[in-house]
Amino acid sequence: MMHIDAKQLNGLTLAYIGDAVYELYIRTHLIKHGIVKPDTLHRQAVQYVSATKQATVIHKWLNDGILTKEEEAVVRRGRNAKSISTPKNTPVQSYRYATGLEALFGYHYLQKNKKRLDKLATLAIESIENGNRMNEDG
Repeated sequence: MMHIDAKQLNGLTLAYIGDAVYELYIRTHLIKHGIVKPDTLHRQAVQYVSATKQATVIHKWLNDGILTKEEEAVVRRGRNAKSISTPKNTPVQSYRYATGLEALFGYHYLQKNKKRLDKLATLAIESIENGNRMNEDG
């Protein structure tokens, strides 16, 4: 397989591959937890992959200092990339931050940083699940 230099790619290209990588982590997580019916898988996955949830995760990471300076720069590249369209049901700011998270996943995937990808996926899942529990309790 040809080597792709992630440092040379624009934010939207990183987000394009990162979206698929992030989705794969989420789908694997759900299946590991015994969710196997396709309609249930889809409904559950949406709770993790929505732009609003992804934006919440990236905001938390930025506020908590989870990311390295290099990772923050990748997130900015994704966030600041000018996309042709944005989803109708999502605020533009949330969409941009979600693109930043996806760019980060794409970057690490292309750089073959599997350990860091695994760690970030785990943190994202925990953050979303903890946020969901807080919302259910509140």
